[in-house]
Amino acid sequence: MQVFAQLTVNGISVGAIYALVALGVVLIYKATEVLNFAHGDFLVIAAFSAWGLISVVGLPFWLAVFITLAITAVLAYGLDALVIRRIAGQPQFAGVMLTIALAFMIRGLVSMVFGPESRNYPTPWTNGTTSIGGLQIADLQLVILGMAMAVTVLLYVFFRHTRLGIAMQAASQNQLAAYLNGVRVKRVNSLVWALAGAIAALAGVLLAPITLVDTSLWLVTLKALAALVLGGFGSIPGAILGGLLIGLIEQYAGVYMPQGSKDIVAYLALILVLIFRPQGLLGEAHGRRV
Repeated sequence: MQVFAQLTVNGISVGAIYALVALGVVLIYKATEVLNFAHGDFLVIAAFSAWGLISVVGLPFWLAVFITLAITAVLAYGLDALVIRRIAGQPQFAGVMLTIALAFMIRGLVSMVFGPESRNYPTPWTNGTTSIGGLQIADLQLVILGMAMAVTVLLYVFFRHTRLGIAMQAASQNQLAAYLNGVRVKRVNSLVWALAGAIAALAGVLLAPITLVDTSLWLVTLKALAALVLGGFGSIPGAILGGLLIGLIEQYAGVYMPQGSKDIVAYLALILVLIFRPQGLLGEAHGRRV
């Protein structure tokens, strides 16, 4: 039972990262109907930026995190305003191909500037552990859980009780109706990209000390997509639930299933959900009569 409890804590911690990444993907998709395959590269930019600010410039950790979030948010805003907006009205496949191209370009530029070597940076919680009920929990895991919960609560308050949040919801549901009611849809969509970029940056800054600062951080997007399908594509609560479930499934599979299962179980869950419940756990079914 103690092993199971430890795996559960680890799974929730990893799943919180998946949930944060999935949140950013679903926010952009609901606002602009663009499935952003470059979203994982926001994590890469954030991780390398944080490393540079902390290890090279020598800034305090929290100041470096704040600047990193700002840099990534501005970059995401600019990508939508200068690039993504140009394909408005085009088939959805155009957005997919464009974001894939942007992903390779961003990854290549990061490798050119920083080099291919993996690296790490210290955090206030490096090597720290806390004992809770006989379980040894890394302090960084507790920070990840706390940050994920804080982001979820702040997003809920933002979308329910602020004019900008309500405008973002209106634009995501019906852009024409929102525009006729005075919402500046283009600017709002770019702000959604900025918000999603900041959330991705936070996930990257928290994940990098665990997995090292490396361009392979973008791969977490694949787990986030599996989480989106599991929770219900287009559902914000579904993104959170799906991320947590994928994290738990991975941890349990690494111990209770044959060796190597941990690397494929997320995608196996994705396939099973697509077969038996295509709308996901919290998504709405959209049938088509043929």
